[in-house]
Amino acid sequence: MKKLLAYLLVVMSLSSCLSLKKTTYFQGDPEDKSEMYKLNNDPYKLQVNDIISIQIKSEDPELVSLFETSENSSVNTSSRTGGLYFQGYSVNPHGNIRLPYIGEINVLGYTTKEVRKKVESELEKFVKNVEGRIYVAVKLSGIQFLVNGEVKSPGVQNLLLNEVSILEAIASAGEISTFGNRQNVQIYRKKLNGVERFTVDLTDVDIFNSEHYYIKPNDIIYVPPLKRKNWGIGTTGLQTFTTIASIFAVLTSTILLINTL
Repeated sequence: MKKLLAYLLVVMSLSSCLSLKKTTYFQGDPEDKSEMYKLNNDPYKLQVNDIISIQIKSEDPELVSLFETSENSSVNTSSRTGGLYFQGYSVNPHGNIRLPYIGEINVLGYTTKEVRKKVESELEKFVKNVEGRIYVAVKLSGIQFLVNGEVKSPGVQNLLLNEVSILEAIASAGEISTFGNRQNVQIYRKKLNGVERFTVDLTDVDIFNSEHYYIKPNDIIYVPPLKRKNWGIGTTGLQTFTTIASIFAVLTSTILLINTL
């Protein structure tokens, strides 16, 4: 019995400690050492409930006065995130946005560049020679996404950037916890024809060259737990030894008690 308990103690100690291979980021050599940065060449296409910022400007204030909104006035940077919720243009369930005087424009499935061209086309009904006289800027109101699972601060995040990498998304949620599976981070992406799931390995240096290095607005990022989390025997060698020693003491006491009966 003592030999069996000693064997179990050694096996559990060796198998319970988290290895550096599972917790260290960017391991190995990149496939392409000359290019560690991968551009996102797939423009985002707007979905229902997205909020976009549309600014119409001109050197002649009278040309754009009809389309002036509170969004086009100066907005305090600190209130920019919340301000766009009220002052931006939300894509309704029919895929439309509503602009002053212009009315509804369908933007579902269009990129921000395509929306800009649509707005410019509509402005031609009110202003002659729009190009060169009026400047139209269309942007997403930040990139919103959800991070869930084994991260320190799960929840909805909104970063005021043109593009967000998976690393920036994870960092905004307070990093992956000790028991998070960095080799199997999952990205759920809603598209017009359904939901797609992608898996990325953050321990591999080639994550920088992955086509999923940049996330999309409304992505759901899930970090699953390592299987050993359910064992509950500690993350460090000392914690593991203390837990196993306690189990060993209980088993020994139980055996001694049984032998005395």
